This record gives sequence, structure tokens and C-alpha cells, in this order.
Amino acid sequence: MNWIEKLTNERFLTREEWRSFFEALDDAALVALKQQAIHARRDHYGLDVYMRGLIEFTNYCKRDCLYCGIRRSNKSVERYRLTEDQILTSCDQGYWLGYRTFVLQGGEDPYYTEDRIVSLVKRIKATYPDCAITLSVGEWPRSAYQAFYAAGADRYLLRHEAASPSLYASLHQGEENHTRLQSLQDLKEIGFQIGAGFMVGAPGQTQDDLIDDLLFLQELQPHMVGIGPFLPQSDTPLANANPGTLEMTCLLLSIIRLILPDVLLPATTALGSVNPHGREQGLLAGANVVMPNLSPTSVRELYALYDGKICTGDEAAHCRQCIEGRIASAGFRVNMTRGDHSQRRKKNDH
Repeated sequence: MNWIEKLTNERFLTREEWRSFFEALDDAALVALKQQAIHARRDHYGLDVYMRGLIEFTNYCKRDCLYCGIRRSNKSVERYRLTEDQILTSCDQGYWLGYRTFVLQGGEDPYYTEDRIVSLVKRIKATYPDCAITLSVGEWPRSAYQAFYAAGADRYLLRHEAASPSLYASLHQGEENHTRLQSLQDLKEIGFQIGAGFMVGAPGQTQDDLIDDLLFLQELQPHMVGIGPFLPQSDTPLANANPGTLEMTCLLLSIIRLILPDVLLPATTALGSVNPHGREQGLLAGANVVMPNLSPTSVRELYALYDGKICTGDEAAHCRQCIEGRIASAGFRVNMTRGDHSQRRKKNDH
């Protein structure tokens, strides 16, 4: 059976079919998979690559995930927390540079209560009503998600990290993943454009674990999916683990593009950190989003999720110029609009 053709036409494989799919992958199939992914992306988004302005506003976190450099138990990291005014200054600069989506990302910082997040979202939305606000601030009760949405947040990124309960538990101090998976369902029901995602090559990850992730994405049908290679951080228990690879990440980007042909799919900073041309390779595998950093340069190195993070010293204007050149060199064009999911962009694009 031609599994790539089946995947392209039906966008769905069973667990056993996924196992056969991976067994059948050879060099020719890899080329065909990449070509089909590029066709699917072009059908929905043409050559456009959407730019998001990323603001990493706090590296305090109450969680203790074994792979993460800002985990609670890491006493080596210098903690910081941007004020609301500092965040708005980053938005000001981003707006001047043409960004129309701001991604507010941080650890699960108890200082940033529900009320403070609501206040921040309302202030940004009042100042920039033509911009989309994406939150990436971890797990909350459904009532908090509802409050964030009512305040004006448009999108919510919550990487599920691992759909496999056993793999999730091994990376999160024995925690179960049902709350996180339920949160994604809640967010979608509330009306957010939602983003899930997982690490590629995480310690202990098997092919069946990856199949669990693909089956979960098939069922969830998120608007965005963020994946990137696992990269170790020197002050974590997984400091000596092997990193994930560019090749496997790009393979999975192409697969996700075929499962969800209209998905918003980032070529992540982690891809650019594992290989100097990683983001370009991600775009050529089916990705269509990049997220340059708008955070103050004074704090970028401190948001140390993993070692070797790129672009920590570049000013925001330089980041935009650099990535725009890289996008063009890969044969694509920058799109600075809000970049909503195709089901909503006619309503929301400006």
C-alpha cells in the first residue's frame, strides 16, 4: 500500500497503519513525503511564512520538568520577571517592526495570577486592537482560560509534550498527563485557536510514543502544532542525554502537515539551535511560521530552556531582518499579518 498517498487523501492512519508507514519509509518515500507536505502547505498558505513576535516575560516556574532549564529545582538559573510596562515596551517595538501577533510565553509563575494575566491581555488588546495575542503560560483551571479569552486572548499554546502516559510521567516526576490533554480540549471548546506539540527525541521516547502523539493530533485537530528536537540543558537531570535530530523533526513536520494540511506549523528556534540551517529545513519540510524574539536582550539568555539557544544577543530589528533573509533564501515570503488559521483568517486578517 502507498501509505503516503493514503495519508494525503485520508489524513488518518490507525496505530497498526502508522507502524507499517514507518517500516516502509525509505529514501524515495522520504522525498515523496516532503513533496506532498510542500504541496499541502501551498494549497492552504501559498508561499507565506507568518512572523510572530515572541516575548518571554518570566523564567520563574513552579513546575519541575526534568528536561527544562527553568525548572523549579534549578538553583543555577538567574530568575527574571518583566513588568507589565516592559512587556508593553516590547510590544511597542514589535508593532513598529510590523508584527501583528504577540506570543506571551513564560514559566508557570505564581506571581502572574489570573488577574494579572487578564490585566496584561486587556492592556495589549486596547493598545493594539488589530493584533492577535497568543498565550503560552501553562496549565490553568478552565475558568481561567475562559477569563483570558474574554479579556481578548486569541490563541493558546500548550504543548502536550507526550501523549504517552508513561513517557510523560518519566519526564515530569511521575505526573499524569490527563490534566494537560483535557486543558487542550477545554481551550478549543472555549474558542481559542489552540496549539499542541511535543519534543522529538526525548529521552526514552520510542516509535510507539511518537505514534501516540500522531494519533492524539489526529483526534484533537489543533490549529497549531509546535514540535522541536529535544535539546539537553546542563543544569538538569537530563544534561547528558542525546539530543533529538533535525532529520527526525523534519520528517515529523511533513507528517503533521499531511495529517493537518491547514495547520500553523512553526520552524522553531530549537531547530535553528540544533543546526545552523534548521529553520530553513523546517520550512522546506512543511512549516509556515517563525517566531523571532522581541524580549529585551538583557534577559534572553536567562530563558534557558536548553543549551545553545540562538539569537540571544540580537536586537529585535536584527532578528527580523535575519529571519526575513533566511525565509527568502528558502524560497518563501514573509507575511506580517496576524496569520490566523485558514478557517478564521478571512474574518481576522488585516
